[in-house]
Amino acid sequence: MSACRPRSERAGRRPLRAAGVALAALVALAGPGRADAPERVVSVNLCTDQLALMLAAPGQLVSVSRLAHDPRSSAMAEAAAALPANSTLAEDVFLHRPDLVLAGTFTSRATVSMLRRLGVEVVELAPAYALSDVRDRLRAVGRALGREAQAERAVARFDADLAALRTELAERPRAALYYANGYTNGDRTLAGAIVAAAGFANVATELGLAQGGYLSLEELVMAAPDLVVTGRASAGASRAESVLTHPALSATGGGRASTTDRDWICGTPHVLRAVRQMAEARAALEAATDETSGRHR
Repeated sequence: MSACRPRSERAGRRPLRAAGVALAALVALAGPGRADAPERVVSVNLCTDQLALMLAAPGQLVSVSRLAHDPRSSAMAEAAAALPANSTLAEDVFLHRPDLVLAGTFTSRATVSMLRRLGVEVVELAPAYALSDVRDRLRAVGRALGREAQAERAVARFDADLAALRTELAERPRAALYYANGYTNGDRTLAGAIVAAAGFANVATELGLAQGGYLSLEELVMAAPDLVVTGRASAGASRAESVLTHPALSATGGGRASTTDRDWICGTPHVLRAVRQMAEARAALEAATDETSGRHR
């Protein structure tokens, strides 16, 4: 989300911008793992990249996927830069001599099958669809790495930080997530869980799209959300992304904000940055509403 923020809000978020590297260093130095822990771990999935960077012992993680190095998609690009990137192809991964590979359930079946035929253990993690999945993914990677104690510390920190951010309101402002081609996310998605934790009601769920789907501009305008949260357009021109800047969006009458993929797409503690950004957008929206009401008294 990249809504304009006052200087005090930007300053308050500085600790979160450095959280990726700091958390990785803190957890990695928090003590040894099991004696039978894998010694050479390769990750071939953006989300397992970040979980492994947080939990692995020094020298245990030997390679991450190329996406881990991209700051547009990776919340831990700076930490990942210290490790060689792999192409996620079995031939490339095998050259790193791994005794464990971390993958996603949508990782190429050819890669996973080939590595297993070569005798390499592969642990696959499903995408996260709820904030509770963050705990599960931390623990799953902790078990795979022999770093259970470190994972539990990360879970405890995540729970404490989430509790401090979670907002319960009697009357919630309404937000609509709106991406390329008019795609939206409902409550049964990770993005929807982020919106709910920040104190918003989700327009997509109101319209029967609890797991996401496509929302026309006409439907969006008629729904009149208090806040429209768009994906951030890429550098090149794209007809699919033209809806993100369409003049009709201003007809909703509400506020505008934009997301940053790196904080929204993986079930890691970095989703807390997205929750905080949404909470800041809600606070700004409420302040603007109060100011308008005051002028009309």
